[in-house]
Amino acid sequence: MSRTLRASILLLALASCGGGNSSAPKNMDDACAIVRQRPAYFSAMRATERKWGVPVHVQMAAIYQESKFIGNARTPHQFALGVIPMGRQSSAYGYSQALDGTWEEYQKEQRRHGAKRDRINDATDFMGWYMSESSDKLGISRGDAEAQYLAYHEGRTGYANQSYLNKPWLVDVAAAIGRRSTMYAEQLSYCRR
Repeated sequence: MSRTLRASILLLALASCGGGNSSAPKNMDDACAIVRQRPAYFSAMRATERKWGVPVHVQMAAIYQESKFIGNARTPHQFALGVIPMGRQSSAYGYSQALDGTWEEYQKEQRRHGAKRDRINDATDFMGWYMSESSDKLGISRGDAEAQYLAYHEGRTGYANQSYLNKPWLVDVAAAIGRRSTMYAEQLSYCRR
């Protein structure tokens, strides 16, 4: 095999390893299309479903809302006087938009110190862990995407105190996540192999 051919194969292999991290799937309204375009996402979510009991469609709906399936997603910058950069709105990062403190808690508790928010396997495992804990501590069904999202967004204490009731926009977002989760569940029921 020539050096050029070997170098080309190596370059192609390396390029395929990094793909998908900074771009969203083409059709985010079709779970089957997401699964076909990004099979690694589906594998990660299935593993999380087996480990934590959080259904794939619930994870998909939450990831859609949080990052639109973009691995290196960040919150927008804040600006003083409209022009002076003041940093980001929060430390949320990655597929799951996990905050620094919550991510560190997950890493410590699960002994996953090398886990990264921009790796789909780690991000879905984090979501499964968080939603499973919310289920155990708050009695939220693992399959209830709407309530799970409210607890995810507001934190478990905020959810228990019903802080979301003062945020009608958040209640609307959670309802949309519930509808998207149902849509994804229906789609996945006929496209799974």
